[in-house]
Amino acid sequence: MSTEQIPALRLENIVKTFPGVRALDGVSFTVMPGEVHALMGENGAGKSTLMKVLGGIHQPNEGQIFIEEQPTVMNSPLDAKAKGVVFIHQELSLADELPVAENVYLGELPRKSFGRVDWSKLHADTDEILKRLNVGFGPKDLVGDLSIANKQMVEIARALTVDAKAVIFDEPTASLTDAEKSVLFEVIEDLKSRGVGIVYISHRMEEIFRISDRVSVLRDGQYRGTLETADTNEDEVTQLMIGRSLDLSRNVQHGELGAVALEVRNLSCGNLYQDISFQVREGEVVGFYGLVGAGRTEIAETLFGLRDPTAGTILLDGKETTIHSPIDAIGAGISLVPEDRKGQGLVLGMNCRDNMTLPQVDDMTAGPFVSDGAEVAIFDQYRDKLEIKTPGWKQLVGNLSGGNQQKIVIGKWLSMHPRVLIVDEPTRGIDVGSKSEIHKLIRELAGQGYAVIVISSEMPEVLHVSDRIIAMFHGRITRTFTSDEVTEDNLVQAISGITPEQGAA
Repeated sequence: MSTEQIPALRLENIVKTFPGVRALDGVSFTVMPGEVHALMGENGAGKSTLMKVLGGIHQPNEGQIFIEEQPTVMNSPLDAKAKGVVFIHQELSLADELPVAENVYLGELPRKSFGRVDWSKLHADTDEILKRLNVGFGPKDLVGDLSIANKQMVEIARALTVDAKAVIFDEPTASLTDAEKSVLFEVIEDLKSRGVGIVYISHRMEEIFRISDRVSVLRDGQYRGTLETADTNEDEVTQLMIGRSLDLSRNVQHGELGAVALEVRNLSCGNLYQDISFQVREGEVVGFYGLVGAGRTEIAETLFGLRDPTAGTILLDGKETTIHSPIDAIGAGISLVPEDRKGQGLVLGMNCRDNMTLPQVDDMTAGPFVSDGAEVAIFDQYRDKLEIKTPGWKQLVGNLSGGNQQKIVIGKWLSMHPRVLIVDEPTRGIDVGSKSEIHKLIRELAGQGYAVIVISSEMPEVLHVSDRIIAMFHGRITRTFTSDEVTEDNLVQAISGITPEQGAA
């Protein structure tokens, strides 16, 4: 066997069981030097467990790991890194109180005589890596002062400190802007050119088809097949993942709309957005689409009382409403499913029932105690209504899949019976099957008479669920489209600040 034919990494017949669960059932997976091998599957399919076995966090019950065809046992994450397998985790594992350089080389600081840290070498080596990543921060900057996207780049910098044979990226673009994604893809191309094998885990089909060479799919802990990316399509990959095709068509439903539930007139908030006016009717889904920084989330935060506007008027059912806090918003009938469901929408260490009833605990007290029966009744109602997959209300929310976590957040706010439901990035970090369920749920909520606002960075999503789409650019509304007049071209032009006249020229 020639050097070129030796896999950088090979897992053979990996089995991993937990009490009552067979998380991996004889999974095999191979990564060649210089290839990007995408690993896909629904939440709970076994992807994370497989990577934890590879990274030494879990020991397999059966099976074998090979590095360049040498049998290997991974005893810990540090052991895995020493053997050339590096992880870029979706969940950041940084020390906010330390500078960038010390995070990048954490546990591996260069030393001089008598064990002293070689600070000059540390900063020089880190600076060289950061220049490869083309970032706007330096080795001495405090990690806690960086944005989420820049923290992700620090995680990526860690992978470049060793002579890696394989690098595993787990949802690496979840917090990155388009410009930062381009830098990441350049880094991946650089690693490929050096003969490094890349495992790329993502729910984003467009990324998979942009950068991967092969796609392997897991379902229910079992290996379902490997496809050459150039020879397959989204529908074939989806069928392997979930066992069925998805409806990816645009929304063309034109149900009867009710009265205007929410109206915003000339709303402004400093430099974040200016002169915003729009309406949302009962039974309507209005999508907001734009680039990062366009002001979409800031408008939602204003409507939910997290920001005070500097000008403008908010009307609910035709009556002017003043909102200074989330309590005001909830009282007025506005609910917000936030972009960061784990950081802002859920308490991961609490159970499903307590998360769902958290905003209305005060209304369910009997003396000094909360009524368990009332809480369970609410949970049962919305578990059934939203088809939340969980063994029961006692399950910790942190143990649920991303799609079911999102349904818990939606159920929490639906139980408050809002007039207006705002959903910011409804399917971020959610697998394709759960995405379809969330999209269907949004349309069903509109059919039940809710006025729904959806903010999304994914064009197919906003096209699929919206009755109207509001395009934003640099804090202003550029155009509003109905579902039957919007095209991908005129939507891209609108969020880029190009007028219809300029686009036609």
